[in-house]
Amino acid sequence: MAQKGDLLSVRQDIRVVDATIRDGGLCNDFRFDDKFIKDLYNANVKAGVDYMEFGYKASKEIFNEEDFGKWKFCNDADIRKIVGDNKTPLKIAVMADVGRTDFKKDIIAKKDSPIDLIRIATYINAIPAAVEMIEDAAKKGYETTINIMAVSKARTEDITAALETLGQTPVNAFYIVDSYGALYPEESRRLADLYCSIADKYGKSVGIHAHNNQQLAFANTIEAMTQGVSYLDATVDGMGRGAGNCALELLLGFLKNPKYQVAPILKIIEEYTHKFKAEGVKWGYDIPYLLTGQYNTHPRPAIQFVKEDRQDYYKFSNELYDIINS
Repeated sequence: MAQKGDLLSVRQDIRVVDATIRDGGLCNDFRFDDKFIKDLYNANVKAGVDYMEFGYKASKEIFNEEDFGKWKFCNDADIRKIVGDNKTPLKIAVMADVGRTDFKKDIIAKKDSPIDLIRIATYINAIPAAVEMIEDAAKKGYETTINIMAVSKARTEDITAALETLGQTPVNAFYIVDSYGALYPEESRRLADLYCSIADKYGKSVGIHAHNNQQLAFANTIEAMTQGVSYLDATVDGMGRGAGNCALELLLGFLKNPKYQVAPILKIIEEYTHKFKAEGVKWGYDIPYLLTGQYNTHPRPAIQFVKEDRQDYYKFSNELYDIINS
């Protein structure tokens, strides 16, 4: 596909999605206090962010509520306590994992909920279950997106078949998800071209959710955007699982639409994220995450490495090689 826009373009189809609470919550078991959530909500409104993702709609049958903060479960009453009736242009999102959400019970009718968007996350082998969740959420009145995780591991023909199936559902957008931070901009461009060509066929949009294992989350995001991707995920100070995500402040500073303002997000970084790091919450580029990105594998071993404050990178590289090739 031809490049869509240039460095000075203002594209009205762009939607910035702040995923700080959801992806960042994976760093501290979602233990954010209400003041931070409220301040971030207000900052996103001022910054012109289009969607704020509050966390997961996780099953309380699978996950013990005592082991996590409340944004693992995103009770509607807890969200409403922050946003009230949300009389702002900012829309509220939550994520629902296939197989980990009691969606028929816990996702209520949109008319009774402060939530606008249900982001459904699936691996490519569970597309039929994802379709059921999309249809249920759409029937209840929600916008929906589908996040196909670990796309760097999937075969092109499987991705194509999945998107063709999803194109026939009510879903609003397909997401490219670089779960392992393994993609390079050339690959992001190729995937964006594939996703956008099928999305155009069915009248859908495309999004990208990038991880920063190789310090390419921002580059991959804007590269995909040039090919027509319009839903752009980012997090404050890049806060997210493992190496983190595309930094929201980078993205807002890059976009030329004057509705986007970076200053409110800088205030959140100044007041909160440095404090989180001082308290021991860890995220961001580091050598073990680089290695899992280069090996195109789940960052789980790297997360454990960082938790243990190890610095024997050479030994870890050999351990990782053995794990992958065992």
